[in-house]
Amino acid sequence: MKFLNLIVDHSRATLSIMLLILVAGAGSRLSMPVEMNPNVTLPVVMIMVQHDGISPEDGARLLIRPIEKELKTLDGLEEIQATAQESMVVVTAEFEVADNIKEIVAEVREAVDRAKAEFPQDTKEPIVNELSPSPEPTIVITFSGDNVAERELHRAAKYYQRELEMLPEVLKADISGHRDEVVDVVVDPARLEQYGLRIDELVRAVTVNNLLIPAGEMDAAQGRFGIKVPALIETTEDIRALPVRHSPEGSITLGDVASVKRTFKDATGYSFINGKKAIAIEVRKRLNNNLIKTVEASRAVVDQSRRKFSADMDIGYVFDSSIFTKQMVDELQGNIITAMCLVLMLVVATLGVKSGLLVGFGIPFCLLGSLIFINMLGYSFNFMVMFGLLLSLGMLIDGAIVVVEFANTQAAAGLPAREAYIAAVRRMAIPVIASTGTTLAAFLPLLFWPGVSGDFMSYLPLTVFAVLAWSLTYALIFAPTLGIVLARRRGQRKKLPEDHHSEELAATFFQPLETAYLRILRPVIGAPLISAAVAMLVLVGIFSLYGKFNAGQEFFAPIESQYGMAGVRAQGNISIDEQRELTFKVQDIVADVEGVAQLYGNAKGSSMVLFGTDVSRDEISSFLIELYPRDQRDRGSAEIFEEIRQKTKSLPGVYVSASEMESGPPVGKDIQIQLSASDRQAMYRVTDQIRQWIADNVEGVRDLQDTLPLAGIQWEIDVDRSRAAMLGVNVAEVGNMVQMVTGGVMIGEFRPDDADDEVEIRLRYPEQDRQLASIDGLRVNTPSGAVPIGSFSQRVAKPRVDVIQRINMAETVFILANSKEGYLPDDQTRQIGEWLATQNFDSSVNIVFRGANEEQTKAAEFLSTAFSLAMSVMLIMLVMQFNSFYQAGLILFSVVMSTAGVLLGLLIAQATFSTILTGVGIVALAGIVVNNNIVLIDTYNYLRRNNSQLSAAEAVYNAARSRFRPVLLTSITTIVGLLPLANGLSIDLVNRSFTLGGMVASWWQPLASAIVNGLVVSTVLTLLLTPAMLLLPEIISKRFGVRVAEHQYEDEAA
Repeated sequence: MKFLNLIVDHSRATLSIMLLILVAGAGSRLSMPVEMNPNVTLPVVMIMVQHDGISPEDGARLLIRPIEKELKTLDGLEEIQATAQESMVVVTAEFEVADNIKEIVAEVREAVDRAKAEFPQDTKEPIVNELSPSPEPTIVITFSGDNVAERELHRAAKYYQRELEMLPEVLKADISGHRDEVVDVVVDPARLEQYGLRIDELVRAVTVNNLLIPAGEMDAAQGRFGIKVPALIETTEDIRALPVRHSPEGSITLGDVASVKRTFKDATGYSFINGKKAIAIEVRKRLNNNLIKTVEASRAVVDQSRRKFSADMDIGYVFDSSIFTKQMVDELQGNIITAMCLVLMLVVATLGVKSGLLVGFGIPFCLLGSLIFINMLGYSFNFMVMFGLLLSLGMLIDGAIVVVEFANTQAAAGLPAREAYIAAVRRMAIPVIASTGTTLAAFLPLLFWPGVSGDFMSYLPLTVFAVLAWSLTYALIFAPTLGIVLARRRGQRKKLPEDHHSEELAATFFQPLETAYLRILRPVIGAPLISAAVAMLVLVGIFSLYGKFNAGQEFFAPIESQYGMAGVRAQGNISIDEQRELTFKVQDIVADVEGVAQLYGNAKGSSMVLFGTDVSRDEISSFLIELYPRDQRDRGSAEIFEEIRQKTKSLPGVYVSASEMESGPPVGKDIQIQLSASDRQAMYRVTDQIRQWIADNVEGVRDLQDTLPLAGIQWEIDVDRSRAAMLGVNVAEVGNMVQMVTGGVMIGEFRPDDADDEVEIRLRYPEQDRQLASIDGLRVNTPSGAVPIGSFSQRVAKPRVDVIQRINMAETVFILANSKEGYLPDDQTRQIGEWLATQNFDSSVNIVFRGANEEQTKAAEFLSTAFSLAMSVMLIMLVMQFNSFYQAGLILFSVVMSTAGVLLGLLIAQATFSTILTGVGIVALAGIVVNNNIVLIDTYNYLRRNNSQLSAAEAVYNAARSRFRPVLLTSITTIVGLLPLANGLSIDLVNRSFTLGGMVASWWQPLASAIVNGLVVSTVLTLLLTPAMLLLPEIISKRFGVRVAEHQYEDEAA
């Protein structure tokens, strides 16, 4: 205790350190980035490779396979997923850990560089990037206006894109709903044939006249001069004037055989805001930047340059995540302050004003102190950190309560304040350290949770660690020092001034409870074997009843949300205009649903199915649905999205899937079945059978779909190469001519002064000649004259494969579905799995469950391991402290009691068991509930050691009576702090509001209710069962002559 004496003797320095910690903690809070969800780094790298016109089969064979072969050589690779579609392939490589994602990306780039050697000619440079865990943007800025030209909207979007990307907080700003600029060189086929020109001559004319040629430097008498030959195309007029062929009589320019016009590419997609056509910029922040400040900076950039553009242009904002994030952060902060006030009032009411404030001062001290460490680790201030603070709020004052309550008892017996507090620290240091150590041991395994779920949840144990480390310091150093200083001001030899008041409060508040408790305790101690047997039967009964009547299991929990997504699906060869018409019909229906605030949608000509997303193969458009805040609508988000699904069911030929935006660890659709095989047709047949069986037999399934290729045909130009060679034609020339009636032949690029990006120059036929039937009549110029393509080729219709998926080098198909309200994916996947086990499908087809089912299995396995590891570590610590396996086991038995309490609560409420939230709650309880047993058993041992005249029954009774108030108080403080959230109620005293069933409450209700229910049952059984169990060793010793758990007293006496 010399160290404590030193601290007390230098109390001014100690209090100055406390003040410094408070100021540093407040500064850390202000400097921390604010976010809704934690920053989770996905160990996934995405590779995108484009090659104009390449088919999915050729893309898989010529692009994906070389990449897969090189990626397989990398260490730590867990899975390769690939998708090939027309003109593009996407490969995602998932690794085991994401500790150094930059290094992983660099290794993948090197692998792709090696694979490039096997790519076909004209393949574009591969794009390699890490995959973002948050696909949603930080804010979306929209540009629209009925009286504003498309070029003006495009110019404004491009300007703001450049300005936004210059902000240090912004990672990227992507434009959607726009059409890229292009120079259309529309050839007159008659003039081309008249002049006998070939397509390659036009291409060559642009290529050789679009160069920057540095011709070197020259020394002359006047000095040294640089010389260059400017040959770059700068305007459309330069393109018209390019010579294609020349003769002594003159030259033929490109403008003689074609019209040259700077315009936009053909529409392949569109975007809209609340039913109006718009161009949008999707702004995404950098990983560790403050979300709210990023949005403020983005809005400031837009406001500064607003006058540069037409007043008729509407510039709006949708999906402003800063508003939502600020609301949620403020609400949860308000909940923390509310819980702090409730706990403080409870402590003051039971310990007295001075002692209550002394204990309560530890709350802001520990919370702010923990933020110093969290900020040093580079973490953001997010939901997980805040709930860690809320969860710790009740636990952090446990040590201070025990120390201050013991000091009050000593002071009431006549000891001076200084000696009372030093005696309290000397007596209670070991139990407090042990209690904190066991709590930390319970949370420790959560730090090693693998995968995305582990990264997501790791913020919780780290926050608890930081808070409890400061709570231990406060209980053993700062609280005693502060108590002594406060007492010293009222006289060195006086008792603590609040003692008398505390005793009065105990008489009025705790005395009736204590009297009732002791009245129940006496018969329990009198018949310990019967009491223990009854308690055991109750516990066994709870576990048995839960096994038969539980409400099921789910991965996370249904979360109230302000945002959602809707996908519009339609099959068939639908043009962009038809897609827009169908989408706007859906948009009109959704906009009329009560509670919907805004709609922002977009569509692309082709949907790329990326793994880890929920984009359907036949999806023609999707839009973001923003609801009004929860306190401004009567219904929850689940009801609103159910109404959207019901109202859009009647649209003919259209299927609409709508659901809230996913919260928690990303897992995708509720049900995901992966089928892989080397035999493509066998895999397709099995997929059809499984999907049909699910549709006919599994209740409560919606949005059922698969990723089989969509039915369609493609036309192949089958060239007779021998006949073509005889006519002087090669396949490349045929391909160029066909491109003239499709997207056009790219013959070059140029960068005009008024554009940031290079503008493509494309050669194509007039619109009236761009028809399927005109392909056979296309004429290729040869030395012998123009020859129709149909004379040496034929057009053949063949089945079309629009997309090929591969996982780990095997072709793959998915069956995807969501569960209706009231149905559990866990039950549905179990039903499907049982049916699959009875089927005799083709042996080449491999079937596995993915998504939430896969993550749930992994999470359950880890939590079981973490629970066992935590119990083992706590057992070792407790055996070291008590030198008794029996007492250590008895303390750990409180974990079984708390688990029974959790299951009893789920059984009564008929709530589902959330693998993530309820599971973490049980692990967290393991560290919380043992504390009461430690204090109670430590007091029992102390009495037995220091008063040999006491019988075991008397020692148990005295220990239970003396520890009743601190045991009950430490439990109630935790319960009171979490009780509102456990009942789905968010109470914010700061903003004077409360919300029932809001997002904050729905997020944390499973975890909070698990801790509250477990703690209630465990506390009751601890106060009754533990005293009975402490008497069993002596009864066994007397009746059977076997000594159990008594030897430690003899060892210490010796």
